Amino acid sequence: MTASRPAASPIASARGLVKVYGGGDTAVRALDGVDVDFGRGRMTAIMGPSGSGKSTLMHCMAGLDRPTSGSAVVEGEEIGRMNERQLTKLRRTRLGFIFQAFNLVPTLTALENITLPLDIARTPVDRAHLDAVVQAVGLTDRLGHKPGELSGGQQQRVACARALVARPAVVFADEPTGNLDSTSSGEVLGFLRRSVEDLGQSVVMVTHDPTAASYAHRVLFLADGRLVGDIADPTPETVLATLGSLRRTGPRHAAPAEASPSSSPTAS
Repeated sequence: MTASRPAASPIASARGLVKVYGGGDTAVRALDGVDVDFGRGRMTAIMGPSGSGKSTLMHCMAGLDRPTSGSAVVEGEEIGRMNERQLTKLRRTRLGFIFQAFNLVPTLTALENITLPLDIARTPVDRAHLDAVVQAVGLTDRLGHKPGELSGGQQQRVACARALVARPAVVFADEPTGNLDSTSSGEVLGFLRRSVEDLGQSVVMVTHDPTAASYAHRVLFLADGRLVGDIADPTPETVLATLGSLRRTGPRHAAPAEASPSSSPTAS
């Protein structure tokens, strides 16, 4: 009988994570004691209604916001214990970011936008890895074009390649297809999933779209700052069914989820 391989350690985790904005009677408890592990080499989607805490959770995990209490750990590094210099270095070297706004520099070519994080960090470009990322994102023939000469989907794929080129431990994506049509959304989401399957990347994505969530290996559901649902191998139908169940029962009465595996003043 062959012994099974031990499960890989999570790429990121939270324990007792709390985030409170404001104080007194106006305090908003955006995260209310979240325990979660994000799988290494997996794509995880986070869903929930507006104000559920999904973006706040991602921002705390990515070092874009500091938790009020509890711990947020990425690749063995506890975010809350880092000073600003350490956080800046972590974000430049170990974390990748993709947001709804493409955040490309309009005067730079696609290639220059992709390598910009490496240029800022004065890190040599790994040409083989750059070529693999560019090929995976399907932009080989568009590298000399500036953002204004690219479609929205192409611009977001440039942003995806930029997030991956430094070989981050994990990529955090906040509504990465929110500004895209369905065809472009499918291209970007397919690339993110392939970056996990082919490049061994780990991706954590916030989304409100059940179809987008179905590209993930796992979907977490938040409500009122708490983890209230967790499904593996999602489809649009199972995501919609879970969302419907949460709406019917209410977040405080939903079955608890498995706890395995620019910051806004309000939760989102």
